[in-house]
Amino acid sequence: MPNWHNGSSRVAVVGAGIVGASIAYRIAARGFAVTLIDKASPGSGASSHSFAWINASLKAPLDYHNLNRRSMDMWEQFAAKIADDGDSASVGLRWGGKMSWVTEPEGAERLESEVRQMQAWGYPSRLISTSELQDLEPALAVDSAVAAEYSENEAQVEPQLVVDACVRRLSELGGTVLTNTEVVGLSQSRDGSVKAVETTSGAIECDTVALAAGTDVTPLAAMAGVRVPLYRSPGVVFRTNPLPRVLQSVPVIYAPASADGRQEIHIRQCSDGRMMIGEGNQESLAEDDSQAHADDLLDRARRFLPALNGARAVPVPVGWRPMPLDGYPIMGFTQEAPNLYIALTHSGVTLAPLISQLSMLEICDGTAVDAVLSPYRLERFS
Repeated sequence: MPNWHNGSSRVAVVGAGIVGASIAYRIAARGFAVTLIDKASPGSGASSHSFAWINASLKAPLDYHNLNRRSMDMWEQFAAKIADDGDSASVGLRWGGKMSWVTEPEGAERLESEVRQMQAWGYPSRLISTSELQDLEPALAVDSAVAAEYSENEAQVEPQLVVDACVRRLSELGGTVLTNTEVVGLSQSRDGSVKAVETTSGAIECDTVALAAGTDVTPLAAMAGVRVPLYRSPGVVFRTNPLPRVLQSVPVIYAPASADGRQEIHIRQCSDGRMMIGEGNQESLAEDDSQAHADDLLDRARRFLPALNGARAVPVPVGWRPMPLDGYPIMGFTQEAPNLYIALTHSGVTLAPLISQLSMLEICDGTAVDAVLSPYRLERFS
């Protein structure tokens, strides 16, 4: 693993989503010369399609749950550090938790089991009554819940605001940001190390390359003879026109599946007043980004939030999120190209503060953080 001297290393970070922008900022803050490269505009990839719910709920096994818990604990400080005025709310960070409920007896058994599991791991998830659910969020109209749950430590954030803040801090630190710039090749030395990132804007000479480009990591790594197994997970969300404050105390709401078998829906209100509504869970393979589907989801959301009457659904084109083949992050330097670093995860929003810090330590100090990252090395796929 490289061990560069502070201030003398040139690091190219490919991918300016929430993970790549966070890594680039962290490394630049150490005094390294950083070039952040994106094929479009910062934050326009998977980050723009994220529901942006900060949580560690039902993330198994325990070491992965704890990885997410550690990053959750870092979010407040990280957001304050990158925000223009030190105010974490200015990047849309809003605490208050998540509530969900079910309407079928078999669903109640599952929810109660999930809460017991989370409590066994020390997670502040608990069962609540329907009256407490409505006390916590008065805007909700819930009349048929057989079980409900509240996880008080969860939050939401606005990925685009986080990316924009990281890019501003990076620029202030002397970093370079190349937008609308495609990577077309990786020039390598005899030992496989990458000497330069070849782009449509010219060659970027570097001592280390970090690939944080989501679904593009696989073809990019292949340029250096490195195989990164992942599949693309579709992300379908839609937004509404801006509305007055609807959700007063709990930022994230999970409403149950409908009686006709349609999946559960999740709802949050963005910092600009728009509602964001999605369907299913993180592993959902739904790809319907039509206006009709958005209208249907909004109609379902109105059942639980009458304040949405009169809102308009604005569909967002389906976005493709990276999902490593086994579902868990891929982090670290590669054997084939010893100065090529991979930072790839599905839960980029929750994990951005921690992943960026660990990547910075491994890249800047040559320190292998194996106690935390050993389950997430690329070699597990060999």
